[in-house]
Amino acid sequence: MSKITMNPIVEMDGDEMTRILWKMIKDELLAPFVTLNTEYYDLGLPKRDETDDRITVEAANAIKKHRVGVKCATITPNAQRVEEYKLKEMWKSPNATIRAILDGTVFRTPLITESVRPYVKGWVKPITIARHAYGDVYKAVELRVPGKGTAELLFTGENGECFRQTVYDFECPGVLQVQHNKDSSIEAFAHACFSYALDTKQELWFAAKDTISKQYDQTFKRIFADIYEKQYKARFEKAGIAYFYTLIDDAVARVIRSGGGFIWACKNYDGDVMSDMVSTAFGSLAMMTSVLVSPDGCYEFEAAHGTITRHYYRWLKGEQTSSNPIATIFAWSGALKKRGELDGNAPLAAFAERLERACLDTIESGVMTGDLVALCTREDAKAVTSAEFIAAIRTRLEKPV
Repeated sequence: MSKITMNPIVEMDGDEMTRILWKMIKDELLAPFVTLNTEYYDLGLPKRDETDDRITVEAANAIKKHRVGVKCATITPNAQRVEEYKLKEMWKSPNATIRAILDGTVFRTPLITESVRPYVKGWVKPITIARHAYGDVYKAVELRVPGKGTAELLFTGENGECFRQTVYDFECPGVLQVQHNKDSSIEAFAHACFSYALDTKQELWFAAKDTISKQYDQTFKRIFADIYEKQYKARFEKAGIAYFYTLIDDAVARVIRSGGGFIWACKNYDGDVMSDMVSTAFGSLAMMTSVLVSPDGCYEFEAAHGTITRHYYRWLKGEQTSSNPIATIFAWSGALKKRGELDGNAPLAAFAERLERACLDTIESGVMTGDLVALCTREDAKAVTSAEFIAAIRTRLEKPV
């Protein structure tokens, strides 16, 4: 069988157990069927440290060039990781760096199968989290306050005018954090959400806390409202879908009582937290698709979960693990499908859809990783290792179409 050819995509390798799964997926599920054409970047923590994190910036700029990228899960180091990996410094999240450079929106949607049902029984349709990809805590400036003193917020305009306000008069040690965002990025976020809702014909919710954050969150609320009224309201009404804003605590209550089938737009940090909540409630973090879409039409696909550290330490001891590779496989299939769509490469897009179907059919057959067995409604569900699960998917792929 001749392999499918393709134009290049940007490949970003990662860390720990997901790095192991990455290679297994390429060797077993991709390379036998596709002549992979990738511009490779190693975003593993040792390489990021070696290059002073320049490689992350280079990878993001490569996505701008090729328009499609696929990324493995990576470590965002804390103090413990700095010591463990003997790092030069506590490097920032590579995801945050890439998102800031591309200035896109992250859409995360759980995968639903008949055999694995959500913990929230009322959820019968997927809930897509639309996460702003700029600012908030990920671009914050922080300071450990050593002792007594005055913290001030100072802004100096280009005309020399200043705004100055006391944040707090510290009477003891403490901590400071300053966040920022940009109207241009919030506007791009709003357009992405409204467009995605129209494309998928789903209701759009946006949630923040403008009653407390009367400038920061209020800016998001106002920009969304202005853009909706002037550019999208008529199209939403024609499509028979709705947009509304609500406080994020009210949104959480509404989401739990809902049946799913809508898009929930969140600021950067809110989206980080809520996507984990939604994906876990639907069954597993490893069953969550994730794509970053930039305003100029670039796409970066990745798994929504971490590097599966606990399984990695077991793998280092020579043990077999039952790590779920679905989200990582769907990152690859999403990238290949988008490459095929952009280039008019029908065989490549069709292969990506076959790969996704093979994954879900394998689960429906009762063969799955351990995280799904505990959630499965089938009595004959069988927990297998990661290698066995990937082998079962390959068997389905090798069957004649």
